[in-house]
Amino acid sequence: MPDTKVRPPKLRAPVLSDFRASLALGWTDFIAAPTPSLFFASFFVIAGLVMAGITYGTGQTYWLILAVLGFPLIGTLAATGFYEISQQRLDGHAISFGEVIRRVWAYKNGQSPWLAYIIVVVFLFWFFLGHMIFALFLGLSPMTNVSTSLEVFLSPEGLSMIAVGTVVGAVFATLVFSLSLFGIPMLIERDVDFVTAMLSSISAVMARPGLYLIWGLVVATITIASMAPLFLGLFVSMPVLGHATWHLYKRLSQPSA
Repeated sequence: MPDTKVRPPKLRAPVLSDFRASLALGWTDFIAAPTPSLFFASFFVIAGLVMAGITYGTGQTYWLILAVLGFPLIGTLAATGFYEISQQRLDGHAISFGEVIRRVWAYKNGQSPWLAYIIVVVFLFWFFLGHMIFALFLGLSPMTNVSTSLEVFLSPEGLSMIAVGTVVGAVFATLVFSLSLFGIPMLIERDVDFVTAMLSSISAVMARPGLYLIWGLVVATITIASMAPLFLGLFVSMPVLGHATWHLYKRLSQPSA
């Protein structure tokens, strides 16, 4: 936990080599501390299985579409464990599963939960708005089970709904990506308030949107691809991406004046 009050770091502009190096370091951290990494990754896998179970249990496919589009939003919360592991390794400490859990749990008394609450609210609002978009385009269409629902989604109304939902979902994903990319790592490393961390992260992303779009696409592509089969690929992709995000923050941050 940070113990001194400091200003947010100055984040330099990234280059493509920063992304490649961060991914390599993320893989190294995963291999070096697989047990705690797999523990935190299990939250992603369980969440995915629950979402799929609700979808097939209710026969309403749109639940899975909303959940998959919103999955990266809520996923930033569980990444705190990955950041803590990477921080401990950078500090030269031996990784203890119990110590990592203790430190992550201790963040509940800091600023991190406030940023987490904002992410949860955005995620819930996305679900609410997604239902409105669904009702607008397909509210009167028959949605009896998963197989027939797929046919409805391929109708003109269904394709229009997917197009509008994708655009709206991209806006939400960009917002959460921007505020959490460096916001949560900053709260772990430094004693800053969550508003400062959030605004610093957004400012850094908005200053170089093209480069961070590349990083966001890499993260999104790996995440979506690893959801099959049965979300088991998340056991590997989530730790690697989580550790990589921490290393990207550390590479781009500089000591405050």
